[in-house]
Amino acid sequence: MLTIYKQLFYYSLFFTVLIVSSSGNKISEDNYVLNYIESNPHNCSVLIVRNDSILSSHNIDKITPLASTAKIIIAIEYAVQSSEDLIDPDQLVAINELEKFHIKNTDGNAHRKWLKDIMGENLIDSISIREIVKGMIKYSSNANTDWLLNRLGVKNVNNRITKLGIRSHTPIFYLTSSLFVGKEKFPHLKGKELENGLKKINNKDYLKIINQINKKLLTDSLYKNEIGNLDINIQRIWSDRLPASTVSEYSALVNKINKKNYFSSKVHKYLDEVLEFIMKEPGMENWFMHYGFKGGSTLSLLTRAVYATDKKGNTSEIVYFINNISQNDYFKLIKYMDLFEFSIITDNQFRNKLPFRPL
Repeated sequence: MLTIYKQLFYYSLFFTVLIVSSSGNKISEDNYVLNYIESNPHNCSVLIVRNDSILSSHNIDKITPLASTAKIIIAIEYAVQSSEDLIDPDQLVAINELEKFHIKNTDGNAHRKWLKDIMGENLIDSISIREIVKGMIKYSSNANTDWLLNRLGVKNVNNRITKLGIRSHTPIFYLTSSLFVGKEKFPHLKGKELENGLKKINNKDYLKIINQINKKLLTDSLYKNEIGNLDINIQRIWSDRLPASTVSEYSALVNKINKKNYFSSKVHKYLDEVLEFIMKEPGMENWFMHYGFKGGSTLSLLTRAVYATDKKGNTSEIVYFINNISQNDYFKLIKYMDLFEFSIITDNQFRNKLPFRPL
């Protein structure tokens, strides 16, 4: 099934590397991600920037599905609305409201993991909007995402894209609802007939169907019990139609967040605690002033947007999207992405190895 949630592995291994480095031992450099990007340029879009200088640039304007990396936009809309007192981050929401959008076996157990960690030994029946947003980013809960799109307003989220100056970006839509398009539109089709039917739906109708499904999930508790056909081929079609953008746009976006001079301090009050959750880990404040990221994945897609400012004031923005990945390469990429990013941020010799360097 869908494997959108990978981030806990990322930051747990990140700190393993951090400990090794701080002890004075040489960081074990694994070049798998670097070599993959260089050897598969047709699958990859990359833009890596340090102190406003481009280190690596390739396919920067290629539109690519974002998967959960698009949730950065939703987090920004939440932070803006909170700063303008349009929503109360501490307002409690019944967990049953979130459950309307939770579909088992479609998010790598992200939603259940979030609930388990947030509850601990306590049984609670409500949670704050603030924690819901954190669950969307840190755990990549799609149920939280769709609840937030309803609460913030999906039109407001898409208008935020324009307000941010982003030009190359397809509309953000309800992720959970999009899984049911085959069931909703072609309930009796299977196999190639279903695949062909889904491919022929134009973008306007696709969004219309998703919005209709969202209303059903809000009002019909039984609708989600049967999701329909989601075999590998159907998932690839679904993946290809996810909200999409470019590494150029998302590099500029995380640069705005990293510099702390585009959004107001009120916005950053809410945004940083969501995107920079890793800064709460022991020892992080000794290395970085800021460190935030969001990643996304499907069965054939990996996307990542990372930003960091170290204690010396050096800034880094690392954005790369990899699509049409084989399963063998997929799991190896997942294993080594954290080391790739950490080496870029901390190791000048590694930075000099990056492919697609400007002339």
